[in-house]
Amino acid sequence: MSIRTEKLASVIKKDLGEILQRNYQPVGTFITITQVRMTDDLSIAKVYLSIMAPGREEEPLYKQIDDQQDEIRYKLASKIRHQVRRIPELLFFHDDTAEYVNKIETLFSETKKDDPSDDNDGDQ
Repeated sequence: MSIRTEKLASVIKKDLGEILQRNYQPVGTFITITQVRMTDDLSIAKVYLSIMAPGREEEPLYKQIDDQQDEIRYKLASKIRHQVRRIPELLFFHDDTAEYVNKIETLFSETKKDDPSDDNDGDQ
């Protein structure tokens, strides 16, 4: 990514985070923008979201944000309209990086438990 795309991605991440927290975050739920990736022509912003909703189903929250994409883009436009010529289209994606890391850590810990060489601890 060029410096311009990185700067715009950073601005969108910050401003969009504020918009989502103020308007679309139910009580007891945490919405985090983990990453924003811009296309080279700055026309599309791929926004990766992580939602933590203890005791609540997360999929309806992702659907709500996706359904209100035009309204969210309009609110974003009011914040960044002086910084860009054209407001990028927003595409929201579920960021499952944390789930992937937990899965890998679980596999490593299970492998370590099953490793017979750990039982010896150098007692030869």
